Amino acid sequence: MPAVATGPSLVFYDGTCGFCHGAVRFLLSHDPSGAAFRFAPLEGTVAARTLPTALRVSRPGSIVVRTAEGSLLTRSAAVRHLGQRLTGGWRLGARAFGLIPRPLADAGYDLVARVRHRLAPKPAQSCPVVPAALLARFEL
Repeated sequence: MPAVATGPSLVFYDGTCGFCHGAVRFLLSHDPSGAAFRFAPLEGTVAARTLPTALRVSRPGSIVVRTAEGSLLTRSAAVRHLGQRLTGGWRLGARAFGLIPRPLADAGYDLVARVRHRLAPKPAQSCPVVPAALLARFEL
């Protein structure tokens, strides 16, 4: 069993993607204390300081997670990690998702990533529209 995380994971998301903004709002709503996640757009200065250039430029499907321990996760590994940080049925779903062989899970992730811009309108700004109190969870 993986070690319990000691701090929040930093979720880098595509600030130009409405689908990604929806995912950020979903994570915010399932982390009321703010203990599990912090957020930064891939286009921002935190990403520029934190992520290797190749990873920022390739933007693998628009999500990169830096775990509290410092590991960088992309694609299905990132989604699985995020799900495991949630509670209840979402955590169970993430465990079930982990049973799918990674190449197959990555292929499914890539399919969604290719059509994500058609799934939701392009946002007006790089941070999702959230209440002011939640903006403190964003690192720009």
